[in-house]
Amino acid sequence: MKNFLLIVIAFVSFQTFGQQTDYYLKKGYVAEGYDVTEYFNNKAVEGNKKFTTEYDGVKFKFVSQANLDKFKANPDKYVPQYGGYCAYAVADKGKKVSVDPETFEIRDGKLYLFYNSWGVNTLEKWQEEGPEKLRGQADAAWSKVKHNK
Repeated sequence: MKNFLLIVIAFVSFQTFGQQTDYYLKKGYVAEGYDVTEYFNNKAVEGNKKFTTEYDGVKFKFVSQANLDKFKANPDKYVPQYGGYCAYAVADKGKKVSVDPETFEIRDGKLYLFYNSWGVNTLEKWQEEGPEKLRGQADAAWSKVKHNK
């Protein structure tokens, strides 16, 4: 009985703490298939299906084997903040909103993606309203909504 109880506790802990983050996966890939390592070269470049990998249960595409290897060596460096959802919307509304993968910012070594459509560019709002303040708001909101699909 004692062993059974330990197994149940371990399973419940795994279910509670081992949940995958909800990622924005339009086109089946994080960042709509754009190469997340290229953002750190200040470029938005769509990856190639030949160079794909899975991390945290989701797929990523890259433009080259070298970029794929770079990602595999340190994936946490390249994974977009807030599951790849619009950083401004997470901060401002506590909601997950789609992004334009060509609208991004690298700040303090982290990748942030933004909505940019219908005349609304949330990267501009992010910069106008203060990224430091908004990032704190987004971090707090994301801790509440990151597992909601």
